[in-house]
Amino acid sequence: MKNSFKYSVASLVVIGLGLSLLGEAIITKWNNTSDWFWLGCLALVICNTGFSLLGRAVIEKIREER
Repeated sequence: MKNSFKYSVASLVVIGLGLSLLGEAIITKWNNTSDWFWLGCLALVICNTGFSLLGRAVIEKIREER
C-alpha cells in the first residue's frame, strides 16, 4: 500500500477525532462546566496533527509520481 494513501486515511481519522472533540468542548462550554478549555485545546492539537498528516500525504504523493 502506498504511503500517501496511509497518510491520507490517518489524516481523515485524526481530523474527524479533533472535530468531534471540538464539538464536545462546545457542548461542555454551553453547559457551563469548567473543563471546556482543556478539551478545546486538545481538539486544536489533534486537528492540527491531522492537517500535518494531510500535508505529509501530499508530499508523499508528489514523491511517488516522480
